[in-house]
Amino acid sequence: MLTEHTQIDTMILANGEFPSHTLPLQLLQKAPFVVCCDGAADEYIHRGYTPNIIIGDGDSISPNNRERYKEIFRANADQETNDQTKAVHFCLENGHKKILITGATGKREDHTLGNISLLLDYMHEDAEVQMATDYGVFTPVCDSSTFECYPGQQISLINFGACGIQGKGLVYPLSDFSNWWQGTLNETTEKNFSIEAEGNYLIFRAY
Repeated sequence: MLTEHTQIDTMILANGEFPSHTLPLQLLQKAPFVVCCDGAADEYIHRGYTPNIIIGDGDSISPNNRERYKEIFRANADQETNDQTKAVHFCLENGHKKILITGATGKREDHTLGNISLLLDYMHEDAEVQMATDYGVFTPVCDSSTFECYPGQQISLINFGACGIQGKGLVYPLSDFSNWWQGTLNETTEKNFSIEAEGNYLIFRAY
């Protein structure tokens, strides 16, 4: 379970809304390695920090910062993927597999949905990845798993084709479903909960 004491190896700051919740902010401040997606670097630098790497196609970072930080800017003009994915691939290629993404939600809703759904792709590329928002944490999962929580924590399961879905340690029972809303707004009853399933899904745990 993500807390202020979680040891973060690598954080990616995406170019959505800059986080405002104290937890992602604290983790971002103490992360030993921070990769900024293109325009996200402007706000990060404005707040007094220096990223380790800035990556993207260069369309949203200010010309001043692009020139000032050219030694750590990694231009990638690939239009078949987005800057968040370019950042994840950079991390994996350089041995950073344990990744926490923040700043990936807000602003345009289509970008938010795309960024969240990509977590499953990263998982299958062997990344240990999660996404921290201002409200909670998304974790991509394949097949059955057990999760840390606290009693009464709000959780949701977003299904991406998994079947045989059952839950333990939750207020409301789970079953196979195809519409995302059907797995939302559940609640934990113990200090951990388990999901039995075959296939891909996302778990969201509210702070």
